[in-house]
Amino acid sequence: MIATQTPTPIPDPLAAQSAMSVPSNAPEHCPGTESDLAGKSAACDGCANQDVCASDEPKGPDPALPLIRQRMSTVKRKILILSGKGGVGKSTFTAQLAWAFAADEETQTGVMDVDICGPSIPTIFGIAAEQVHASASGWSPVYVQDNLGAMSVGFMLPSARDAVMWRGPKKNGLIAQFLKDVDWGALDYLLVDTPPGTSDEHLSVVQYLKESGIDGAVLVTTPQEVALQDVRREISFCRKVGVRIIGLVENMAGFVCPNCKTESKIFRPTTGGAKALAEQEGIELLGSVPLDPRIGKSADHGLSFLEEYPDSPATTAYLDIIDRIRDILGD
Repeated sequence: MIATQTPTPIPDPLAAQSAMSVPSNAPEHCPGTESDLAGKSAACDGCANQDVCASDEPKGPDPALPLIRQRMSTVKRKILILSGKGGVGKSTFTAQLAWAFAADEETQTGVMDVDICGPSIPTIFGIAAEQVHASASGWSPVYVQDNLGAMSVGFMLPSARDAVMWRGPKKNGLIAQFLKDVDWGALDYLLVDTPPGTSDEHLSVVQYLKESGIDGAVLVTTPQEVALQDVRREISFCRKVGVRIIGLVENMAGFVCPNCKTESKIFRPTTGGAKALAEQEGIELLGSVPLDPRIGKSADHGLSFLEEYPDSPATTAYLDIIDRIRDILGD
């Protein structure tokens, strides 16, 4: 915990940007002010900061990195939850993983939602009406329970209907603030819920956590080929940026009737599903979670599915996957 650091004021995500070095009209594919291509890339054409970025004056390291390294020094494990495709249940899986870790009262768990344009963690945890507060030691996470806290741009929006329409530099700035200004305290696990794809948010998290270390990534998919195609890109991303892949989770692997327990295939694995992909890519299939309609119901009401429906086959699958993640991490 950094008791002496004065936190950055909590921003209004819909207000005009005034405190960041990059103007709000920066190009969408801005290479970043620290890049050798700053001001020289085709994406920089028309940017108000093009001449400044293109100057030969030394740019130096990002001043946020030492603060992030210091803040993250009290976080034992940092895990990214990734998916190439939207709608595969990544955020729901992140929440269940967090609830499972926090079931042990001695385990301190945090969830950082960096899906800037589609934050769903506040709703899944049942804390969407809460707001972020600042103290002398930083922004305070919103707590689901004493040992489980979350941070999301969703807490900063005037209403759930407001859209966050940001270009890359503003997204990157908020992610840096989540890492350096949030008083996470001493955590056993920090789970980072990312948006689909391999874009600004993913690159920023990897860059900012490079020095303090990322323990690995869990990839979430559904069985059909259209989802597996995107996961292949996610696997390539992890390998290119040097992030360890803990394993692959197949979500919605089949529909389980809550009454008769019969399982039916909803998303048919026409190319072999996650099992075949894991074998092809040489990564571990952590497990398959059947589709139980009560998972969505629990997420809508901010409840832990694992606690509400302990006898569901999906709960058994979740717990087996979580135990395997612990084993791989040596916990």
